[in-house]
Amino acid sequence: MNGQKVIIKEPSKSFSKEIYKLVESTKVLDVNSEYLYLLQSTHFKDTCAIALMEEEVVGFVSAYKLPDEPNKLFIWQVAVDERLRGYGLANKLMLNILKRKENMDLNYIHTTVSPSNKSSIRAFEKLTSVLKTKMISKDFFEKEDFINQHEEEVLYEIGPFKLKEKK
Repeated sequence: MNGQKVIIKEPSKSFSKEIYKLVESTKVLDVNSEYLYLLQSTHFKDTCAIALMEEEVVGFVSAYKLPDEPNKLFIWQVAVDERLRGYGLANKLMLNILKRKENMDLNYIHTTVSPSNKSSIRAFEKLTSVLKTKMISKDFFEKEDFINQHEEEVLYEIGPFKLKEKK
């Protein structure tokens, strides 16, 4: 990617401030509290991933296993530095999570995307193709569910799939 090596790995607490700044820089994603990014980098590190280029966070995916359905991964946020968009980094981050030993029980992905976020929808369509499965959409959160102005959030269900652990 631009001739520089990108490393994808689990996040750690030391990267939470950079993750926060990356999400903020997208100007599309809802920016959560710094505390949440600390939790995602510690408590939920097994289901989150960062991309580093020369020790700079240039990509982030936050996700968690659904409590009542641990075979389903809910992907919460996907953030990619604008310099690296269009290189498939979002999919590489998501696949990194899916192929970890501790996530081999996953065979469905759930995510919500606002209808205007076409680039996220395209990324999930590409992931669906890579996983050789299907994606369906359902109404989920309506505008009226939010206090502040916010588009509706459509639920996308991707699966079933079965991946082999990365070596």
